[in-house]
Amino acid sequence: MAKKSKEKELVTTPAVTWENYEYQDDDFVLRGNTVDTKTDSNFASQSYWKDVRVRFFAKKSAVISLICIIIFTLLAILGPMMTDYTYSKQNLEEQNLAPRIPGLENLGIFDGDETISTTTGSKTVNRYEEMGLDDTYYWFGSDTLGRDIWTRVWSGTQVSLIIAAVSTVINIVIGMVYGLISGYFGGVVDTIMQRISEVFNGIPRLVIVILLMLVFEPGLMTIIIALILTEWIKMSRITRAEVLKFKEQEFVLASKTLGAKSMFIIFKNILPNMIGPVITQLMLSIPTAIYTEAFLSFVGLGIPQPRCSLGSLISDAFNCFMTHPYQILPPLIVMSLLMLCFNLLADGLRDALDPKMKEM
Repeated sequence: MAKKSKEKELVTTPAVTWENYEYQDDDFVLRGNTVDTKTDSNFASQSYWKDVRVRFFAKKSAVISLICIIIFTLLAILGPMMTDYTYSKQNLEEQNLAPRIPGLENLGIFDGDETISTTTGSKTVNRYEEMGLDDTYYWFGSDTLGRDIWTRVWSGTQVSLIIAAVSTVINIVIGMVYGLISGYFGGVVDTIMQRISEVFNGIPRLVIVILLMLVFEPGLMTIIIALILTEWIKMSRITRAEVLKFKEQEFVLASKTLGAKSMFIIFKNILPNMIGPVITQLMLSIPTAIYTEAFLSFVGLGIPQPRCSLGSLISDAFNCFMTHPYQILPPLIVMSLLMLCFNLLADGLRDALDPKMKEM
């Protein structure tokens, strides 16, 4: 009987509904910043560029390369002003003088001594002492025309960096626009544009430079134009490949659905997602331009005298390499370090700008 009365009691109890329920003050408890609600600081969200900065500075080789590039750039600007010589000033009475640096000469290094090979053996000479040049200093030595190699090296570095920077930026812009249009529209447009780029890519660079020399005077602008006509192909192919990857993504389809025009999608949706490969290719193109300019100057198709570049300095010093090797070492070392630093910097930027590296 007790069981039946209990079931009867449960049945007759009125059901509690939301309409007749009255909330009390202790029904809800506010959870503050307790241990249970704290966010894991190891995986806290942060901006993309903060991730880039952290990954970049974690790569020591890239950071050291960036510092070296800044130092070389400052020396290219300030180096020619640090002496009383100019890149074109000649003094035949002071030709082929070995490096001599004030202060270091007392330590027995860079004191103007030069070892010369003769038929009877080798001997050490100091032309500064022989000629009574007690107050004359050439930090990198002087060349066959008595010009200061220090001043000419940094003036040549300045010219090489200007050529590389200007031609690379223009190549990046042309290549990006060309690749964006070709990859986005596809079809007949892509086919025609790719055939045109193949024609440009098939023309040897040396032939283009020689033709330009016949039309224009040899100089800075001629080399820049030659680099522009031949070096934009690589960037256009990289851009086209990136566009083919992004143009079928959801955010592009959403923009099309909302009625966005093609130019808006290309430059507002696709282009910002390509910033990583663009910056990396920019850094990789600069050493390529430096090497190309040096090659053209070495074969006599570069900067005319008395203006100089790293390539022309190496070409001039190559003729007396066996007798005065110190003349070729400064431009050769500077060019090699510049190319190495730009390549290491590009490698670091590629790893830093790749979002997938965050997971590694």
